Amino acid sequence: MAEIIDVRGLSCPEPVLRTLEVLKKLDKGEVEIWVDTNTSKENIIRAVNSIKCQILEIKEEENIYKILVKKG
Repeated sequence: MAEIIDVRGLSCPEPVLRTLEVLKKLDKGEVEIWVDTNTSKENIIRAVNSIKCQILEIKEEENIYKILVKKG
């Protein structure tokens, strides 16, 4: 089960900063990031790609974007 990073309701750049903080501490594994705006979703996708992690899935459920990311 992936760790969940719930950054709904936070303004940019906070969702990206929190996501990167968790990913940097993670040796390898999966995390699922929950955001509630398209802007945060797009910014997190760019940030994750910039640190060479893999986006496994992006789902939209009840106005929440769930971004599954794999490191390692």
